This record gives sequence, C-alpha cells and structure tokens, in this order.
Amino acid sequence: MVLSAEQDISARIAGLREDLNAVILAHNYQLAEVQEIADFTGDSLELSVKASDTSADVILFCGVRFMAETAYILSPDKMVLLPRLESGCPMADMAEADELRDMKREQPDALVVTYVNSSAEVKAESDICVTSANAVKIVESLPKNKPIIFVPDRNLGAYVRRETGRDNITLWPGYCPTHLRITATTVKARKKEFPDAEVLVHPECSLDVIDLADTVLSTGGMLRYVAVSKAMRFIVATEMGLIHRLSQENPEKQFIPASEQAICPMMKMHRLEDVLAALEGKKHVVEIPEKTRIKAKSPIERMLEAS
Repeated sequence: MVLSAEQDISARIAGLREDLNAVILAHNYQLAEVQEIADFTGDSLELSVKASDTSADVILFCGVRFMAETAYILSPDKMVLLPRLESGCPMADMAEADELRDMKREQPDALVVTYVNSSAEVKAESDICVTSANAVKIVESLPKNKPIIFVPDRNLGAYVRRETGRDNITLWPGYCPTHLRITATTVKARKKEFPDAEVLVHPECSLDVIDLADTVLSTGGMLRYVAVSKAMRFIVATEMGLIHRLSQENPEKQFIPASEQAICPMMKMHRLEDVLAALEGKKHVVEIPEKTRIKAKSPIERMLEAS
C-alpha cells in the first residue's frame, strides 16, 4: 500500500514520538491536520497542566510561544519544543515587563492579575494568573479593597469588571486581533440567518459582542457546553479552529463561525512538516532563565490553588 505524503509524515511523527518518549500537544485553534496527530488537544493552560502530569521526556507544543513557555515553567525537567519559534501571540506582545513595572510603581497597592496569554516575563511581575474560564471567579475571591491591574486583555478585563461589579480594575490596553474581527454586526447577521442557533461567545470578544451571547465561555467551556446542550445549531464566536473539534465530537450538530475572518495566522503556522522537523532535530527548544521561571511559576500556582 502506497502512503500519501501526509500519511507518510504522520507515520514518521508517530515513530519519532515513540523513540523520543514525546507527547504532542495541540491547541484548539490549530489546523485540523495538527489536531489529528496530537496526543492531547485543549486550551493553553489545560495543555500545560497535562504536560506537567505526563511521563514524557519531550513536549512538543503546537500553539504559540507563551503556551510553550508555560509548559516549561511547570515542567523544567522536560525538553519543550515549538515547531515554529516565530509563532507568537500579538496580545501577549502588547504587554512588556518594563511597562508593567512602571504601572506597578504608579499603583503600589494594586494586585496584578494576568491572563495566561502573556509572556513569562510579565507573569513574573504578577500576583496571580487567570484563564478565560476562571477569571471572574478568581477576581471575585480577591480582597475588595485592593485595586487591580488586569493584564493584558482589555476585553476579558472589561467582562470581568462588569461581572464582578468591581470598578477598581485598571485595564491594560491589549487585545486579541482575531477576536476583534468578530463584530456585533457579523453576529447579528448570523443570528438573523440562523434564528434557532445558540450563540457561544469567547470573553476575548468585545462587550457589544458578548451582549449578543446566549452564553459566554472559554474554548474548553464551549466544548463541554455543546456536548450536553439540546440545541442542534450553534454560532461560535471564537477562532475558527475550534469548529473542527466541535464538529468531530458532535457530528450531529451544526457549527457556524460568527465571522470567517476569525483566523489567527500565528496559530495556523504549524504544519505536519514543522512537527516532523522539530522532532527529528530536537529543534526550537523553549527555555526560560531560572530566576524568571521561578517568579512566573508562583502566580500560576496561586491560580491553580484558587481554582
């Protein structure tokens, strides 16, 4: 039997995975072909925690750089590979540690609450991390008299500020360009076209989009919600890569992207050829200076304890 080029690459990846005792992690926004060869798919923190629990010697992370950094922060004894080193996160790049230190000096009493979609250096300057799934819960648990600096996503921060009723939250001016392409206009058009569909919105979207949601959920939350919902049709307001997994796990249901412009070019960088090359050459190792790693680990651990 003659294998196709894709089947040949997948077979070679499988062999190297076994030889290297490697685990392949793929974010929910990755290309379908990459999700298919992964050992685990999920959101960024879910995958990093999975990486810390694995007995693998090598972690190959198909995502963007901050995700691979988080895996290394939690698992410094493992080799962490990123198939394409240039796959960064525009939102994470909107916050720099020096700028955060300046803001902390201006608000010395404030707690720094940082979205995991951030660099290791920014995490190292933070008091606690949050995910899109637990941000509201964690902020509600913090002392009410303490002001908060919320980094780096202004949209998630605005949603948290509204849900918690806290007016002492300073929002960093960062945002996700991909989720910003999902507009209230496009969602209203989808709702008009599919009036029976439930609208699922990620909290990285702007508040006017969130206001149109039937429910506001992280990517992991969307997967769990759809699995038990009686609805048969959903408008999905997040990066389009999630629709592959939603469809795979719920083949009887229909998923409509809120916007076909919601594609993250950084998430789509990784191809099977890149995965193969990284494993073959143990290329693109992600490491962090130990002092930074230790400081960055503390706010992640506080988040995990608070969750």
